[in-house]
Amino acid sequence: MEIIKKPWGQEEVLEINEKYMMKRLTMKKDHRCSLQYHIQKRETILIISGVLRILYGNEKENLTSQIFTVGESFTINPGTIHRMEAVEDSVYIEASTPEMEDVVRLVDDYNR
Repeated sequence: MEIIKKPWGQEEVLEINEKYMMKRLTMKKDHRCSLQYHIQKRETILIISGVLRILYGNEKENLTSQIFTVGESFTINPGTIHRMEAVEDSVYIEASTPEMEDVVRLVDDYNR
């Protein structure tokens, strides 16, 4: 298992192969990932612990904000602008297509 440290927490790559990828992500309270989208990657998020806010939509100036709690899931299609924010310390599973490097960052709190 590969562990990738992030400024907001960490990603644990549980499986990656030619058909899918599965990661367990830990996000610290009051942190968030980049506002981003993917060209090919489709991902489903499943909340394992904590509370996660997901912002999503087709235009970065007009995003929907939705709160997700334990057991809830959300699927993000290619091209959908999105960002995860931890309302409290959170752990979630991301099951996706395997394009690990397919990320277009629009805004990033950590200047990446």
